[in-house]
Amino acid sequence: MLTRLRFFSVIFFIFFGFLLARLFYWQIVKGKQLSSEAQSQYQKSEKVIAPRGNILSSDGSYLAVQDEAYLVYAYVPETKEDINDIADKLAPLLADADIEKGRRNVILDEANRLKSQLTRSEVSWVPLKHKISSDVKDLIESLNIAGIGFENEEKRVYPEASSAAHLLGFVGKNSGGEDQGYFGLEGYYDPVLSGKPGYLTRESDARGIPILLGDSQEVLAIGGVDLITHIDKTLQIKIDKELRKGLERYGAVAGTVLIMDPKTGGILAQSSYPAYDPAEYQKYSNELFKNPAVSSSFEPGSVFKILVMSAALDADVLEPETRCEVCAGPLKVDKYVIETWNQVYRPDSTMTDVIVHSDNVGMAWTAQQLTADTLYDYLEKFGIGSLTNVDLQGESTPKLREKGTWSIVDVSTAGFGQGVAVTPMQMLRAVGSIANGGIMVTPQVVDRIAGNGWEEDIDSKNETRVISVETAKEMTAMMGLAAESGEAKWTHLRGFKVAGKTGTAQIPIAGHYDEEKTIASFIGFAPYDDPKFVMLVILREPSTSPWASETAAPLWYSIAKDLFLYFGIQPE
Repeated sequence: MLTRLRFFSVIFFIFFGFLLARLFYWQIVKGKQLSSEAQSQYQKSEKVIAPRGNILSSDGSYLAVQDEAYLVYAYVPETKEDINDIADKLAPLLADADIEKGRRNVILDEANRLKSQLTRSEVSWVPLKHKISSDVKDLIESLNIAGIGFENEEKRVYPEASSAAHLLGFVGKNSGGEDQGYFGLEGYYDPVLSGKPGYLTRESDARGIPILLGDSQEVLAIGGVDLITHIDKTLQIKIDKELRKGLERYGAVAGTVLIMDPKTGGILAQSSYPAYDPAEYQKYSNELFKNPAVSSSFEPGSVFKILVMSAALDADVLEPETRCEVCAGPLKVDKYVIETWNQVYRPDSTMTDVIVHSDNVGMAWTAQQLTADTLYDYLEKFGIGSLTNVDLQGESTPKLREKGTWSIVDVSTAGFGQGVAVTPMQMLRAVGSIANGGIMVTPQVVDRIAGNGWEEDIDSKNETRVISVETAKEMTAMMGLAAESGEAKWTHLRGFKVAGKTGTAQIPIAGHYDEEKTIASFIGFAPYDDPKFVMLVILREPSTSPWASETAAPLWYSIAKDLFLYFGIQPE
């Protein structure tokens, strides 16, 4: 009897010890986790979206704006109708209109997609479509389908469609499914445009309905700031139209037009084609998203002569009236022979003549007078080989060949813009410094930022003197004569003070230059005694003529005619 009693006592203490151990495990070891899981059953937390800031043109009109949108979802346990019927009802409202496929096929495809979503066995809550409009939401609500609900979202709207697309960028989704800006201003200023999201925690009953007297906590969302840009919508629309016409007229495969205020660095407009619609970015290939003005480079050809001649004048190795000693014929440099573009040679040409007639021989000789290291130093001053730091995402730069490694051939060919590469923005900034009396400013798209009841200017950065005031005046005079009397003189508008230069560059491919394809460009500013704008026009592979004087130059002047009227620039 005593033995049995002891046996049961041992069993009791073992069981009691086991019970204490389990209680310790559940209450102490797993206590926080279980408490959190229990709390999650009656406390619901949701993220409060911060409204994204808008992007405005210089006149205050919208270039990118947030609009009300919704996520439509299905809570499958509450659906009472047949899944196929629900999909068939929603498909006509949620299908994307696609003329190429035909409306009927689009609706059938959408119905099949919805059925697939609604029959996913592993989930009860199913997102059906993001960013639907309030009109579509109202139509869906009128169907009174049980289990269908909505959550607030925002949709990015671009009122001008593809206009200024490369400047603006677009808003897509990151790896977490959240909105994020990519490319252009949307990417560069994404942190300040996005703002800071808020959070709302509240008690709910078993059906998910908030308990009115339950505890709740809210952290308010902070909306993103607005960007007020230098972009002039009137100019932007104008160059979009003219560039499209120019591509068609001259049979070019691509093109870019850039306009900047040389005094402030403000980017007034940019158009590049092919382009894309930021609101429908999913329908375009990724290579279209890169901004050619800051992400693509080219060998500039004769427009580069402006910088090399400016360097020679500023370094006092030459003067505008210095005579070229080798311009009577082709110039042999090492094992290469440098010729003029039209096989015409002018003995005793002045440096002004060299620029006016775009003489490759004269420019090779000019670069040689500078020497390799001095030329390198000036190109570095002009910002060639370094980022412009314009406020656009995706800027890149080709590097200059390392200092001290330049051969006589490298120096000579750089004199007429071959063997070096630039981005359009670098070229615009460099020539803008000549228009600005020798001072180079940082290009800038955004003028100021604005929030609720406040506004703040974004100051221009890094003003740098590149050449003297006197050199800038001399170079401007040369460019003025080039515009009036150079190979593109037939396009010049009489009486208007234009300083400009054409550039025709062969395209390097597989270690040599293409014999037929060229990049044609024209860069200039006006009026040259008080510039209101500096503009660069680039046409890639024009087929009507390889020469810039017959393609890029007339397109430049076609746009400039309207700029003269817009800025109130009068002829002499």
